[in-house]
Amino acid sequence: MHFNRLHNASPARRIGPRQGFGALMWGAVLWVGVLCVGCTPIKNPSAADLHRPPLRFFGHQSCQAPALARTLGRLNSASLYVLHIAPFGREESGWATYAPKIEQEIDTRCAADTAGFADALARWQRRRGLPATGVMTVATFAVMKDDWQARRPFVELRATGACPRPPPARDLADAKPSEGYEGKLVQLRKGALTAYRRMVAAARQGEPALAAKPELLRLFSAYRSPAYDAARCAHDHNCQGVVRAACSVHRTGLAFDIVLDTAPGYPVDSSADANRLAMVNGLAYRWLVANAATYGFVNYPFEPWHWEWTGEKP
Repeated sequence: MHFNRLHNASPARRIGPRQGFGALMWGAVLWVGVLCVGCTPIKNPSAADLHRPPLRFFGHQSCQAPALARTLGRLNSASLYVLHIAPFGREESGWATYAPKIEQEIDTRCAADTAGFADALARWQRRRGLPATGVMTVATFAVMKDDWQARRPFVELRATGACPRPPPARDLADAKPSEGYEGKLVQLRKGALTAYRRMVAAARQGEPALAAKPELLRLFSAYRSPAYDAARCAHDHNCQGVVRAACSVHRTGLAFDIVLDTAPGYPVDSSADANRLAMVNGLAYRWLVANAATYGFVNYPFEPWHWEWTGEKP
């Protein structure tokens, strides 16, 4: 997890009157249960601005998209950068930063502003007992967030009020200098480090574009002792905030922060909205979203760079 000051992204563009938005949404709801929709993207600035890597990482739909199905895509496009959410303690404008995880969650290769995405979302909502609108809402996002957090053993443990002790030194292993960002020396539990190496090797073998940028997927933080984190909290006066916890998962030796694509001018650990958006739309993060679970890793969604190994108990 990062140690930088939080930044805010530039103001988001506004949508039309609330009444018009609601009328479109509920008109579309009448049709979502029977629509067979495809992935033709809605032409709008938000879609044009996003760099999307190859779609082979995700699920698929292939049927045509009627006009009313495209309306659902437009509704999601309208909220992509303006829906007010605060899932991890900081207010955010829109859910674009979480779109790749949502695409994976609902098993679609379709972008968030398409009719195919809306169809997949409606099916997911129906399975979860939510109104199957095909439109992203605060309530739908809250259920997804709870699902993501439930996959993190550390979060489950913390819910009991417990804070795990750090592992003994004999259980930690040193990463190679070439595995650390700018040669930084980091440590992980032996099993976590082995799984990390297998995952990175598979990513670089499967994606030449990742192999061509060796700085990607390197570690810039891993095991941190409780004493180290306590000193940082005391120095920065920011314990138990969005970005730094008094009981950090890094004390377990199972968590690491990994280098992803960044926005120009931002460091690898900046949680500025613009930087997080650049990260999640990069090839490295999208590969991780699609494949990291195979190697036992889960992501803390607010920080695209933060991953935790589930192969051992915290």
